[in-house]
Amino acid sequence: MATQPVIEGSRGEWEMVIGLEVHAQIISNAKLFSGAATDFGAEPNSQVSLVDAAMPGMLPVINEKCVEQAVRTGLGLKAQINKVSVFDRKNYFYADLPQGYQISQYLHPIVGKGEIILDLPDGVSRTVGITRLHMEQDAGKSLHDQHPSLTYVDLNRSGVALMEIVSEPDMRGPEDAAAYLRKMRAILRYLGACDGNMEEGSMRCDVNVSVRPVGSNEFGTRTETKNVNSIRHVMQAIEYEARRQVELLEEGGEIVQETRLWDPGKGATRSMRSKEDAHDYRYFPDPDLLPLELTDDYIEAIRKTLPELPDEKKQRFMDQHGLSLYDAGVLVAERARADFYEAAAKGRDPKLAANWVITELFGALNKGGHDIDESPISADQLGGLIDLIADDTISGRIAKDVFAEMLATGRDAGVIVEEKGLRQVTDTGAIEASIDEVLARNADKVEEYRGGKDKLFGFFVGQTMKATQGKANPALVNQILKKKLDG
Repeated sequence: MATQPVIEGSRGEWEMVIGLEVHAQIISNAKLFSGAATDFGAEPNSQVSLVDAAMPGMLPVINEKCVEQAVRTGLGLKAQINKVSVFDRKNYFYADLPQGYQISQYLHPIVGKGEIILDLPDGVSRTVGITRLHMEQDAGKSLHDQHPSLTYVDLNRSGVALMEIVSEPDMRGPEDAAAYLRKMRAILRYLGACDGNMEEGSMRCDVNVSVRPVGSNEFGTRTETKNVNSIRHVMQAIEYEARRQVELLEEGGEIVQETRLWDPGKGATRSMRSKEDAHDYRYFPDPDLLPLELTDDYIEAIRKTLPELPDEKKQRFMDQHGLSLYDAGVLVAERARADFYEAAAKGRDPKLAANWVITELFGALNKGGHDIDESPISADQLGGLIDLIADDTISGRIAKDVFAEMLATGRDAGVIVEEKGLRQVTDTGAIEASIDEVLARNADKVEEYRGGKDKLFGFFVGQTMKATQGKANPALVNQILKKKLDG
């Protein structure tokens, strides 16, 4: 069991209690209750229907694709799908909310309790409960930096379909929260339900944090930090907010239940408004929308379309390919990574393929700040390089030089090997001749070796590889050297 992180206060140790509310924009061509487009980056107010603008007499009509995506996500989270759910009006005033209310779900959400399994850096797995998933429409966007004294409103986002996925307060530190968000994003992307792009705002996170003395089972008063848009900022916000609360409590103060904002420039949270309770929003069923009723057949039809999800894929990579827990976890973290690996490993040594994908390719891509989708080397090309190693055409050391050339030029390994004359020397006669030259030049070291300095064997291997420009088959070099030195 992993040790839970604690905060060392001046009066004792404190434990963090964390719950996250993830707002995931549903992938669909139209909004939740209108036919307006949902493309990111469009000109302000160019994707606004009369429904989105709340013009009088306009009635919402449910987008079935959004319902299907919510059910898919619920099934992917191994959650209860509620066959009857209700859309409510959540009433509040804000300039970018033209209706004066948000259509959401409250008492009867489309998805109930589920769970997500975290893969933590120390190798320990932890289960975090999902409280609920409900659908709701997004608000517009207030733009405060376009004019010195005015706020502009862009309604392109108004009415865009969101899933709000609420966790149980089962996380105990920033690393837990980061692992949760990575896993949630991976599942959403595997399902094709949300692209998980936090920079574009299609996945945002509200962070609920409270603290309590270590050993206590009572929950403290929590604060909610709204709309944090990167995993790094979520971790920083948790760390800051938990320490702020501990300092305040140890000074004899009280935590106020409130909504806070994260200021990445200052690395701090700041108060935004007192935290509303449900009754403040005056929820009531939307009179323009009937309850949403799903059949067992509808749910089962969606279940049959689910892809292999990260946990199942990871287990298969371990069982079928003999990969370690770590390697399998790295490969399944993104669907594109897993697909690339499977294509490169098809019909080849799966462990060798995993090593080249994870260590060499991912290492090079990370260094350049690129994703797997931007790789200049295709899965087939990397597979071709692995084939050349497997059939002894090139050595592992030469393969690294070939890989670097492939990375720079995008050319096939076979072409590079032929063009540069990098084929591995497997002619025992040629290798033997090179070894004889090395031994003749280093007669004194030969005597030392035969006198008991076994470590010099590596020196002779290195000299032979140097003499053959790294092209000699290492196994043959070792075999022939051994025979000559010990003979």
